[in-house]
Amino acid sequence: MAAVRRDGADLVLSLYIQPRASRDAILGLHGDELKVALTAPPVDGAANGQLQACFAKWCKVAKKAVVLEAGDCSRHKRLRIINPGQIPDELAPLLESR
Repeated sequence: MAAVRRDGADLVLSLYIQPRASRDAILGLHGDELKVALTAPPVDGAANGQLQACFAKWCKVAKKAVVLEAGDCSRHKRLRIINPGQIPDELAPLLESR
């Protein structure tokens, strides 16, 4: 599965999460996944909440439009963004290359 792909109007991302980073950022490809740095620790769902909030902001959608499909307790996650209002600059080249 590709790190970034379209599923109809939705965007599906395969992610590798780096918690407790110095800033929230999309870092690029990490093997077959997209590496994302988050400032939140991996405790009590804090990193998952931060992940959803960041992608909601970056893709200009409501937080409920960012759905964690897999990887609740793992660094490897699958995220679905329902009908994104904008594609972040870091993701656009990955979609175009497909």
